[in-house]
Amino acid sequence: MDISSFQENGIESLPLFLTSLAIGLLIGLERERNPSAKAGLRTFALVSLFGTLIALLAAKSGSPWLMIAGLLAVAGMIIAAYINTPTENNDPGTTTVAALLICYGLGVLVWFGMSKLAVMLAIATTTLLYFKPELQGMSQQLTRRDLVSILQFSVLSFVILPILPDQNYGPYEAFNPYQAWMMVVLISGLSLAGYVALRWTGQSYGAPLLGFLGGLVSSTATTMLYAKHSKLNDGMLRLSAVVILIASQVVLVRLIVVSGIVSPNILQQLAPVMGLGLLFGLTATLFNWKRLRNTGELPMPETSNPTEIHAALGFGLLFVVVLLCAAWLSDVAGSGGLYIVAIVSGLTDMDAIALSSLRLFNLQKLSSDQAVTSISLAFISNMVFKFGMAASIGGVALAKHIAVGFLAMASGVLIGLLLL
Repeated sequence: MDISSFQENGIESLPLFLTSLAIGLLIGLERERNPSAKAGLRTFALVSLFGTLIALLAAKSGSPWLMIAGLLAVAGMIIAAYINTPTENNDPGTTTVAALLICYGLGVLVWFGMSKLAVMLAIATTTLLYFKPELQGMSQQLTRRDLVSILQFSVLSFVILPILPDQNYGPYEAFNPYQAWMMVVLISGLSLAGYVALRWTGQSYGAPLLGFLGGLVSSTATTMLYAKHSKLNDGMLRLSAVVILIASQVVLVRLIVVSGIVSPNILQQLAPVMGLGLLFGLTATLFNWKRLRNTGELPMPETSNPTEIHAALGFGLLFVVVLLCAAWLSDVAGSGGLYIVAIVSGLTDMDAIALSSLRLFNLQKLSSDQAVTSISLAFISNMVFKFGMAASIGGVALAKHIAVGFLAMASGVLIGLLLL
């Protein structure tokens, strides 16, 4: 028998059915472990195969309604299995029902040549099913304030952003409402991720993660809090120093990530400069970490909601003002004017000047060297401000513990600039 006869028998479709079978077995494997589920390995595998088979018949016969009929058949089977048959703990089994319907749909997707998408969705579905306890724990830890933060971020991203015009206005055509608000969404999103993660993990993973997440939300707020707590005892002093140093290094990581999103073309020059600062800072931080003892309960940074509308508007306004000032001074006074804006604005807010510099670089109003230099100067200025704040609040003892780390980060960035 030749190859064409095999194709006439539909053997060429066998890989699709094998993919469908694997998808069903994957999801079914997780459901098999659940004693309350009325469907397991065999049922899910058969439903996925059924979806692919129905899609084949619908395509060959030109009758797409067969796929609807197949879906109704699966739904009827589910109803027959669950009606008047309470499951363990009176669980209605809605999760398994939804998984079966998804499994049928994935089987249909496989036939229509979207096997990669179907496999990805199957993995995502299995992950959601398997991590039920963890997801429930996360949702129970979320407060009303946390949910409001997520909803407010949705408003910033999906309500306000789409209606703004994507057009340049004003002096030097530097102001673009859509791009400006996109920066607000970007910074709010990064801060929200750290904010929610901080609420979920709390003190579970100690000083390193607390410093990382605190720095992701606000390194300034984290520095202020731990500067206050550093006076409690010697152990708390060392812990505060470690958390403050880690939070400040997160700023370098954050700058690299933001630059990669906003202006990938500058990343090749910016990343080594920030990377040297990070490398030098990590060395100093590890030295402090080795001397750190278990200090018991760690204080949680009290950070404000990063997605509140007034906070977003405030940052958006600051971004526009810094952007226009940087464009104007760069035009009037050259790079010196730009660097003055970077140093002044960097004292309290790194994001605005960093994003403004990247925006002007994208508009070809700044060279890559100028943009990287302004971001670096703003970072060093921000370090000076935080060191002064930590020393004034935490005293000389804290200043001694963080001085080497702060100096190492600033030196790394300066060396990177010299090598640029």
